[in-house]
Amino acid sequence: MFERGAPIDPLQPPRWLRWGLTVLAVLIMALLLVMPLAMVLGAAFQEGVKVWFAALTEPDARSALELTLITAAVVIPLNAFFGLATAWAVTRFEFRGKRVLLALLDLPFAVSPVVAGLCLVLLFGREGWFAPVIDRFGLQILFARPAIILATMFITFPFVARELIPLMEQQGSEEELAARSLGAGPWQMFRRITLPNIKWALLYGVLLCGARAMGEFGAVSVVSGHIRGLTNTLPLHIEILYNEFNATAAFAVASLLAGLALVTLVVRFWLEARHGDALARAHRRH
Repeated sequence: MFERGAPIDPLQPPRWLRWGLTVLAVLIMALLLVMPLAMVLGAAFQEGVKVWFAALTEPDARSALELTLITAAVVIPLNAFFGLATAWAVTRFEFRGKRVLLALLDLPFAVSPVVAGLCLVLLFGREGWFAPVIDRFGLQILFARPAIILATMFITFPFVARELIPLMEQQGSEEELAARSLGAGPWQMFRRITLPNIKWALLYGVLLCGARAMGEFGAVSVVSGHIRGLTNTLPLHIEILYNEFNATAAFAVASLLAGLALVTLVVRFWLEARHGDALARAHRRH
């Protein structure tokens, strides 16, 4: 009599295939992500820490960092508010044009950032649609901070809403209706019922929005004017340094952006580890 082994799951792939695909995935990740990042860090510090620190503390670099952080600080709260409002409208109300709104929500993902920047030029340029209003009030939109903020807002707008919509659809509105029937006001209902249920998805969307805002290049490049010390963000400053054959300084500033990306990645892993079930369910729903 032969002893029976463990039952074979016909849906389970062979062990050699699992290991082969795992090794292939690791090699691809190492080749496309880890190695370029390691090369950037190596090039940034190849002439020593003093040179790296000097490249980050020179006036143009500090100005670029300041503009990048200011842009992110303005864009993130606005997109969080508008993303939350959009998710609330889509998941709690039925209205004409709802599908159109959902389609428009993905427009920044479908349109090239350069095209988005050109659209802002057509709107706020000297021959643009809003040129008479801009000239009348003496406003400076293009080649100034307002255009950079508008371009970044357009590119990063969907992140918060796209994290909230599937989760709020899955949760439904039963708890909110119950609170409403018990006499809770709109603000009280939002603060005690809605926000606690969506806070981690909201934070996750804000995290993605901030990461993209700090690294945006295409749309900002079109509308900024590339004025050193005034309208250059960190990605634009890196491009200028590299075009001037100042590779060490360019890689030094790039290492700062890479560090910000790594911080974002660590926070993302922490969120997924602590609240991964809710986020995974929302993503599967989406």
